Amino acid sequence: MNHLKLSLHINTSLIIIIITAQTFHTQSQIPTTLDGPFKPVTRKFDPSLRRGSDDLPMNHPRLKKNVTSNFPEQISLAISSPTSMWVSWVTGDAQIGSNVIPLDPASVASEVWYGKESAKYTSRRKGNSAVYNQLYPFEGLMNYTSGIIHHVRIDGLEPGTKYYYKCGDSSISAMSEEHVFETLPLPSPNAYPRRVAIIGDLGLTSNSSTTIDHVIANDPSLILMVGDLTYANQYLTIGGKAAPCYSCAFPDAPIRETYQPRWDGWGRFMEPLISSVPMMVIEGNHEIEPQGSGITFKSYLTRFAVPSEESGSNSNFYYSFDAGGIHFIMLGAYVDYNSTGAQYSWLKKDLNQVDRSKTPWLVAAWHPPWYNSYSSHYQEFECMRQEMETLLYQHHVDMVFSGHVHAYERMNRVYNYTLDPCGPTYITVGDGGNIEKVDVDHADEPGNCPSAGDNIPEFGGVCHINFSSGPAEGEFCWDKQPEWSAFRESSFGHGILEVVNYTHALWTWNRNQDVYKDDSHGDQIYIVRQPESCFDSTTSKGSNEPGQGDLTNEAADLLAKWTWFAASIVMITIVVIRTSLY
Repeated sequence: MNHLKLSLHINTSLIIIIITAQTFHTQSQIPTTLDGPFKPVTRKFDPSLRRGSDDLPMNHPRLKKNVTSNFPEQISLAISSPTSMWVSWVTGDAQIGSNVIPLDPASVASEVWYGKESAKYTSRRKGNSAVYNQLYPFEGLMNYTSGIIHHVRIDGLEPGTKYYYKCGDSSISAMSEEHVFETLPLPSPNAYPRRVAIIGDLGLTSNSSTTIDHVIANDPSLILMVGDLTYANQYLTIGGKAAPCYSCAFPDAPIRETYQPRWDGWGRFMEPLISSVPMMVIEGNHEIEPQGSGITFKSYLTRFAVPSEESGSNSNFYYSFDAGGIHFIMLGAYVDYNSTGAQYSWLKKDLNQVDRSKTPWLVAAWHPPWYNSYSSHYQEFECMRQEMETLLYQHHVDMVFSGHVHAYERMNRVYNYTLDPCGPTYITVGDGGNIEKVDVDHADEPGNCPSAGDNIPEFGGVCHINFSSGPAEGEFCWDKQPEWSAFRESSFGHGILEVVNYTHALWTWNRNQDVYKDDSHGDQIYIVRQPESCFDSTTSKGSNEPGQGDLTNEAADLLAKWTWFAASIVMITIVVIRTSLY
C-alpha cells in the first residue's frame, strides 16, 4: 500500500513537473549564455559590510592541533585517476626557531586501510613520506621544519561508490578515526560530479570561515582551489597580525619571510571538508615563498599530491584530470608558460588527447585572470594570455576559473578581447576571504586606471597593451565597464558548478553575506556549449560529440533547447521525489 501511495504521489508529481517545467522554460529567471552577450553590470560594494577581517589566531579552535604523538592530522583527499585517490596527512610536530632538527620520515609508516563497509577494510596500501624545511640564512628570521607529510595512492576504486578509510601507522597503533568519501563517476557524457565548489584566495580569516561553512552546506563532491591558499607569507611572526603591505612593515627585510605554522593551521582548518571531498589545487603567488639558495614553492610541492605523473606532466605546477564528463586542466602561471616551454608542450599534447565524446566539458583553471576589469592586477598576466589563449580557443575550452583579484567577475564569451560566441566563459573567484580585503576599484573608473608601471607580475614578463580596436581603441583602460565584462561585484564568496548534461551547466556564485538566506545567490547562469556551431574539423577529437552525428546548426540549437527543458524536468523531479521520501 505504501508503495502504491508513493507511486501515485510520484505520478501526480510528474504531471505537475511537466506543467512547472514548461512554465520554467518560458519564464525562467535563470539566464543562459545563449542570451548573451550581456550588457555589463556592476553591483557596487555594500557599504554595510566590512572589506576584510583579521586573521584567525593560531590558538583558534579550528587551527589548534587536536591529536598527540604520531596520530594523523590534516587529512586530505585528491583525485589520482577515475579509479584511484590520493590520501594525504601529517604526523609529528613541526618546529620553528633559529635551530630546527628535521624529523625522520621513515620513523612513521604511511598506510591506508579502506573498504566499502564501515570498519571492514578489505584493502590496504602503503605510500611515501617526506619533510621539508623553510630556511632563512639571515639574522632574526625563524627557520621551520615540517611534520612528516604522508601521501598514499589507493586504487581499484569503483565509480560512484562510498568508501570508508583509516590512515596512519598500524605498527604503533596510530591510525586515524574512520573517514568516508564517495568516488566520482567514470568519464562519460551522461555522468558528472554532483557539485564542484570553486574557491580562490582563501586565507585564514573569519571571512574564510564563513566561506568554508557555506561550501560545506552546499555539499560538493569536488573542490577546485585556484591558488593563494594560506597566506602564510603575510602572517607576522610577532603579534599574530597580518600585514597586507609586507615591504611597508619590513622595509629592511632581506627576504619575504613566511610563517609556516599557518600551513599546519590551514590543514586542520580544512580537514573536516577535504578528508571526505577531494580537493584539487593549483599554485598562486602566495605559494612562491622564497627562501635561501633561490628555493621556492617548497610547502606547496611537498604538502599536496596531484595527478601530475598520471596526466603526463611530471610537474606539480600543471596537470589535468577527469571527473565524470569533465576534463579539467590546471595550469601554472608562475612557471614557464611560453610556447617554447615544457608546460605549453604538455598542454598541447593533453588537449590533443581529449575525447569530447567521453568528456564533453573542457574546464581550465589557473591563478591570475587574463580578463579582469578591476584596477588590482589589471593586465598583469597579459604575457601568459598572448602565449596560450589561442591554443585554448582552438580546442574549445568551455570555462576558465581564476582567482588573484579579490572580487567576483564573470565575462561574456570572449577571445582576444573580442566578444565571441565560441570563446570560453572566464570567471574570477578570488574572493575566498583572505586578509588583503575585497578589491573595489575598477580600472575604467576615473582615476583608477593603473599606470603601465603598475601590476608587475611576480613571474614572467610585462606585455601591457593598448587596445587595438573597439570602444577602447588606442587606450590602456576602458572609460566604462568593458563589453566583455558581463557582471562584477566586490564581495567574499565562492562558486558552485553543476553540470546537467553535455551541453548545459549551472553556475552559481554564492556571496558570504547570503549564507543564512534561503535560495539566494549573487550570480547565476546556465553555461551552454554549442559544439555544432563552434567546433570544426581542425581538432582531431574535439568534434567527436556524443549523440550528435551530422546535425545541422538549426537542429543542434533545437536539441540544446530540448536538452535544457529535459534537464529542468530531471532537476525538479529529483527535488519532488526527495521531498516525497521524507
